[in-house]
Amino acid sequence: MTSFGEQLGSANLRLAVLLLAAGEGSRLGSIPKALLHKEGKSLLSHFCLALKASSPIEFIVVTGFHEQEIEAELKQLRRNHDLPIQSVRNPHPERGQASSVRLGLEALKSDYDALLVALCDQPLVGAMEIDALLKQFEQRDQSTEMVLPMVGEQRGNPVVFSYKVIADILAIPKMVCRPYMDHHPELVQIFATDNSAYIADVDTEADLSEFNLKRF
Repeated sequence: MTSFGEQLGSANLRLAVLLLAAGEGSRLGSIPKALLHKEGKSLLSHFCLALKASSPIEFIVVTGFHEQEIEAELKQLRRNHDLPIQSVRNPHPERGQASSVRLGLEALKSDYDALLVALCDQPLVGAMEIDALLKQFEQRDQSTEMVLPMVGEQRGNPVVFSYKVIADILAIPKMVCRPYMDHHPELVQIFATDNSAYIADVDTEADLSEFNLKRF
């Protein structure tokens, strides 16, 4: 484990990560939001740094509209970070996020315990937020298979899923995470928190200013 003032991550939890980065960023003029810069580094780079303490055994990035730009960044990140970074391209990103989720789930190959499904445009999610989610997963009720952060009445991200529940999702043609969660609320453990990092994302020019982000 790595120290960030306190011990983060779990030595026993085998973690897989699915990062969704296939969107067009149309409300920002069609730019890859994963490559917006915060404090001199891309959001994609910040996410990689946040994962270090959790030592994932598999890390899949789903690309789409801006595949070439994101692949160039991933090439650099593979050199700079000891992470098992892989990518898969959604050939039809215009079909929406659900198509990217399904593609990413089908690409998973490892024997993981937990899958963290994350968005590329959450500028405040760091190692502490990821660690808090994973601790909730480890300590969850035995009857539950998913951990969903909730800030007030608002659903947050990332979300953590067990290997078993992902296998069940994949067994249903075209099924993805969110509708499965909605159909099986008894399997969802709510992580109630006041940490706004889980609901902060980037969609507009105003968001760029609020989170001090710069176009690359």
